[in-house]
Amino acid sequence: MFLAWNEIKKNKLRFVLITGVLMLVAYLVFFLSGLATGLKDLNRESVDKWKASAIILTEESDKSLYQSSMFLDQVEEVNADETAVIGQLNAIAGNGSQKKNVSLFGIRKEEFLMPEVTEGKPFAGENEVIADDSLKEEGFSLGDELSLSSSEEKLTIVGFTDKARFNAAPVLYADLETFHMVKYGEGADANNDRINGIVIRNGEGDVIQDDALQVIEIEDFIQNLPGYTEQNMTLTFMIYFLFAISAVIVAIFLYVLTVQKISMFGVMKAQGISSFYLSKSVIAQTFLLAAIGVIIGMALTLTTGAFLPAAVPVSFDLPTMLIYGAVLIAVAIAGALFSVLTIVRIDPLKAIGG
Repeated sequence: MFLAWNEIKKNKLRFVLITGVLMLVAYLVFFLSGLATGLKDLNRESVDKWKASAIILTEESDKSLYQSSMFLDQVEEVNADETAVIGQLNAIAGNGSQKKNVSLFGIRKEEFLMPEVTEGKPFAGENEVIADDSLKEEGFSLGDELSLSSSEEKLTIVGFTDKARFNAAPVLYADLETFHMVKYGEGADANNDRINGIVIRNGEGDVIQDDALQVIEIEDFIQNLPGYTEQNMTLTFMIYFLFAISAVIVAIFLYVLTVQKISMFGVMKAQGISSFYLSKSVIAQTFLLAAIGVIIGMALTLTTGAFLPAAVPVSFDLPTMLIYGAVLIAVAIAGALFSVLTIVRIDPLKAIGG
């Protein structure tokens, strides 16, 4: 460590460049991880609020809440500690000046899907909705009358709740009567026993006997949301590629530095300094540079996050960032192994003679 630190102090510019590259790679990795977490939250926030164990959908729905359709009385056949019915549809909501894609949830006020109101009041009757508070940033407010692209019904925002987005769309919560009027229009009375799914907590044994229905674990349901898995895999692979790029960059920089110092290493080995000691010095040097780069990169990422507008879906998870930081340091050290092999193979006589 003594030799490693002294060389860093002596050749500041070289090692500042290496640290700078590692810092930029770390910055990009941390930012991508924050983007991946933020996009995950956009898709699953409202589902996480359920704190449910599973959801019951029809077999033909392909695990899609929107594609599922069943009858209200089927909830009586469910064997679970708690059950809650839900209807869902997608629409474009407008308040006259702003428009936004939304997901409308039809629920029962007395069941556990009812969200906690952070502003305003709960819905008390037909055509009243509780909205996700992200709509406030889009120009919507309490008392706004909403028109929906799929219906002639007008809805009024009476309250807001936090963290309620489904498949990246803000959620509007309404009672089942309102949901049926919006979805079926004049045919609402004929379809007032229709729902899309049954959300359960702590199902026991055979939760349901109906072969036309299937019980889906909540995490499995989330994984099957449109685009959710593909989006996460894309960002994850980008992060993995950055790890590989980081290892290659460090390997190239340190190998070039090692080649430039072959004669010096030859003299040191001729003086009796072991290859193990020199290799340990290179590893320690790499660890110091990578650790400094990762720490600066993390600090820059968190600072950037503090100034980003709320519209940018970034959410930084500190444990994940620490894991990625440790991986970056590890791959940097792995990249230094090429230099270690070069040092081990140095012949003192040839190095000095060269």
